Amino acid sequence: MAETTDKKERGSALDKALAVLEAVIAQPRPVGLPDLTAELGLPRQTVHRVVQQLEGNGLLQRDPARDRYAVGPRLTRLALGAINASHQNGPMRAVLQDLVSEIGETCNIGMLDGHQVLYIDRVECDWPLRVQLQAGSHVPAHCTAIGKLLLAHLPARSRRRILEVAPLARFTDHTITDPQAFEESLAEIRAQGYSANNQEYNLGMIAVAVPVRGADGGVVAALAVHAPAARLTLDDAVAHLPALEAAAARLALAWGLDGAEGEVPEGTASDAA
Repeated sequence: MAETTDKKERGSALDKALAVLEAVIAQPRPVGLPDLTAELGLPRQTVHRVVQQLEGNGLLQRDPARDRYAVGPRLTRLALGAINASHQNGPMRAVLQDLVSEIGETCNIGMLDGHQVLYIDRVECDWPLRVQLQAGSHVPAHCTAIGKLLLAHLPARSRRRILEVAPLARFTDHTITDPQAFEESLAEIRAQGYSANNQEYNLGMIAVAVPVRGADGGVVAALAVHAPAARLTLDDAVAHLPALEAAAARLALAWGLDGAEGEVPEGTASDAA
């Protein structure tokens, strides 16, 4: 342990900053300085100095009530930008195109960006009746399939902070605006493994989303199909869950989230099931 500690202590400032960021990102909830110090084997004053610098640059944010640190807004933007740019390399787009070819409806990938969902990639279907949005578009989290799924898998404290900033605004008569009913719906999502949007954001539009998980089982993004209810019923969309889940597994492999390295298997999403 002493040799490892000495090696880390001799590392550059960048090495220490990256080590702190990786340690914070690896935790499912905000982490305190004592835990970071024990995890990294660095002197407390060193960790404190690095954390302050990262906080000052927006890469970490401090919860003043508990003196703990979590991912900051600038780091979130950098991560989202990197993933958004990565679709130009092909694998993520190929997974979506295969899925759209199989299901015949628009599919998209999203992550939380504050209290909204950011579409990081999207492939439209060929039907003339569809909602046209581009990668980089934002939609509310509380009334969309991707958003509800991601909120459901956040730590309760983080979810409360988001909902304090962005209350449950009503978009249609189907939008869930009661906090207790909303929490119950999120518990159901966690239990069943997917989320549904039954005309909660736009009348006549439905969607179903599944998680994209990392090697530790944590949810890092979501994959969804959406369509006009007149063309694809919610039950029909749920019937496509095996294809969605297989595509989500291919995305995790493409991003290296499953702990393995390698190319995405060729073929359609159903081939990968």
